[in-house]
This record gives sequence, structure tokens and C-alpha cells, in this order.
Amino acid sequence: MLEQASGWSEASKSALLSALGDRSRHGLDHVSFLEADDGASDAELNQAALRFARALARGVVDPATLHDPFTLSEARVDEAALQRTLAAAVAKGRIGEWLASLAPQDEEYARLSQAYLDLSAQPRDGGSPPLGGKLLKVGTSDARVPMIIEQLTDGGYLPIGDVASRAASGERGIVYTHDIAGAVKRLQRDFGIAADGVIGPKTVGVLNLSPGDRARAVAVALERRRWLSRTPPPTRIDVNTAAARLRYYRDGVLADTRRVVVGKPGTETPLLQSPIYRLVANPTWTVPKSIQNGELANVGADYLARNNMTVRGGWIVQGPGPQNALGLVKFDMINKHAIYLHDTSAPELFDRSQRHRSHGCVRVEDALGFAQMLAQDQGVTEEWQAAQTSGEQRFVPLKSQIPVRLLYRNVFIGDDGQVAYRTDPYGWNAPIAKALGFPGRAEARLRSGEADIAP
Repeated sequence: MLEQASGWSEASKSALLSALGDRSRHGLDHVSFLEADDGASDAELNQAALRFARALARGVVDPATLHDPFTLSEARVDEAALQRTLAAAVAKGRIGEWLASLAPQDEEYARLSQAYLDLSAQPRDGGSPPLGGKLLKVGTSDARVPMIIEQLTDGGYLPIGDVASRAASGERGIVYTHDIAGAVKRLQRDFGIAADGVIGPKTVGVLNLSPGDRARAVAVALERRRWLSRTPPPTRIDVNTAAARLRYYRDGVLADTRRVVVGKPGTETPLLQSPIYRLVANPTWTVPKSIQNGELANVGADYLARNNMTVRGGWIVQGPGPQNALGLVKFDMINKHAIYLHDTSAPELFDRSQRHRSHGCVRVEDALGFAQMLAQDQGVTEEWQAAQTSGEQRFVPLKSQIPVRLLYRNVFIGDDGQVAYRTDPYGWNAPIAKALGFPGRAEARLRSGEADIAP
């Protein structure tokens, strides 16, 4: 029989109520854990403590109920151990310390926590976005322009400091210039809004600048962090599909970061964890049946010849070379979903602000340079260079597999050390926010535009 905490002293009860009262630190202030503070029985206190403990240790939501597949290494909770340690914490009067130890302890979680507290303390203005009001057109000076610049910069539509340093001041604020409107047009095209550069209600919905909206997004980010194992592999590749960025950690230290192209809405890059086990030089590409029977269903012999493609056993196969959709290197990963990292024959896509356009795989900026880095770290540089210069498909096994985590974080700590915000391109925030007790809201979705013929 599982051990139950008993004999709750006033001090232990007070410590639990204090911890529950401070649950906003974890973005959980909209979740109820104890129905009534006054007169709660020991059994009710036990259940409240365990519910809060589970939320801190592994999250409120089971990610497998939202995402299929979901193979990221999750935080594990031993229910019997949880009840034993609760009983010990009650007996020793250390409820507060016990609960605090269950949440992620890393710097990023702490900074996101503080961001949530700061945003929650700001006035909500009844939930109305601060960009509400009259339409904003080029040439108008308006106090809202700095907020627009901030969000466009966060989303990668403006270089940091570029427009802000050159923006002119007018009688009513900063002037809304053609440069800023150009960035707004790019954002509007990505979200299926008429690309006129005029900031109206639909564009305001994408810019999403109210403190309440940002607080909601940070709470979701904290929940996603609680899902994951507290000890990620020290050497790993993390791909943030929401931001379309890759980070390579070597022995726990950030060694490299670069842009990527990831899945578009409808063919999203899934939440997976699987390792790279070999580099493939000059890969061939066997076109998946979904693409062969879709985008390539009506192509003729001329198209196949122009693109170095042949039909083998009913499958379209593209030969190696710079024209290949996989580019000149593929990073083979072990998973049953045919998801992997690779080069591309269209490097110009990395210059786009919105890089959600693939069929689910991840295209890596300067993939040859990245492959060279991994080969050097793995001690297989000679083998890799020989395979690369052969001009033929060659396989170079790594001496040790490199874990890859395909994550989805539209709020995170950026390379500059600040909290960074992105839009929710896949619309994956809403069910998590609902489970955390936030009211529903209409959210702008990234437009599912044309994907090119590549995985």
C-alpha cells in the first residue's frame, strides 16, 4: 500500500498554501489544486500537494495526447516515490522545499518564470491588444510604432536595431515608414492577410503584443519545459521548429547555431528525439509516395530528365548532385517516421523570415559546413572528405550517435540572452493554454503555402 502523508501540522499546511499561492511562478495560477483552504482535511491536503507536485514534475498535460508522434525524452515520475517523499516532507516540515525541487532547475526555466511574473503584473487593459485603435498607414506618426518594431524584430522580419535606429520622430510618436511597412507586408503574406502594409485588426492579431497574450505564451513555454527530461544529452542538436533555428551543443556548451527550414502547417515537423548515426555524402533521394502521387503526379519524362530523376520499381529516384532536393549531404537519423536533417538545392530559402515550408524534414543552412564540423568532432574528417569528393553516394558512420531533439518553442531565451517571442506557426499553443486555465482566444495561423518538391 502506498504511504500517505498524515498529521499535517499548521506549519506544513501553511507552507503548502504558500506554495500554491505562489504557483504563478510556474504559470499555473489559473489551475486550481485545492478547492477550499479553510478546514481542508489531511486527505484533501495530500491530494492537493500531489496534484501540484505532478504538475511541477511532469506538467499538467500529457504531451502524447496532443502530439502523435511524440518521442522526446520525458520527465518521469515514480508515483510511489512521490508519495513517500511527500510524507517525508510533511513529517520534516519541508513542503515548500520539496515542491520547489520538482520543477526544472535550469537558468532558462527561471528566466521564463520571471518573465511570466513580470508580464502578469502589467495592466491587461481588459485584455485588449495595445495596438488596437485606428488603422496605421505609412507616413503616420504614432506611439504604437515602437511596439510594432519590437514584434517585427522578434519575428525576424526586421534586423535588430536597423529600423529603430533610423526611424524619425513625429508629433505623435515614431513615424511608420516604408521600411517598417515592407516588413509588415512580409508578415501579412505569411499569414494570408492582404499584403498592403496597413496595420488593421487582422495584422494586430498576428503582432499579438498585449502583456496578457505574452504571459499566456510564456505559461505554455513553461509547461513544455516541464514535459521534458531534466537531463538532456550534453552533446546534442536541438531544432526549434517554431523559430526555425538549430543549436548544436558540445559537452553542454553551445557550439553552433544556424537557420533551418522546417515543416509547413499540414506537414509539421513532429516532436521527436532520435540520433544522427551517419553522414551521407552526395545522397540520392527516393521520392515519398505522398509527393510522387501529389506534387509530381502529372510530371512527364522531360521534367524527370531535367531534374536528374528516374523511375525504379515504381519509385521516382533523384540522382546525386547539387540539383538533388537533399543537397550534398544528408544526416541520417534513426526513426520510423522518415524524418532527418539535410542540405538543400535552394539555399536562398534561409534568407526568408518565415521558413516553414518543408514536408516535415529539416533543411540546414550551410549543411556542408555543419557536416564538416560534426565529422571533425567525431574524428571522421578524412572519411567524410573522401566520401564528399567521390561525387557518388557514400555513407560515413559516426563513432558515436548524436541525439537530435525536434522541439517546438515559440517563447525561449535567444542568443542575446533575452526572452524571445515568435508566433505560433502550427497553432499548437491553444490546447495547452486551455488546459492551464487560460481563456480561449482567436489566434492567427501561419498560412499553409506552397511547399517545394523536397522532404
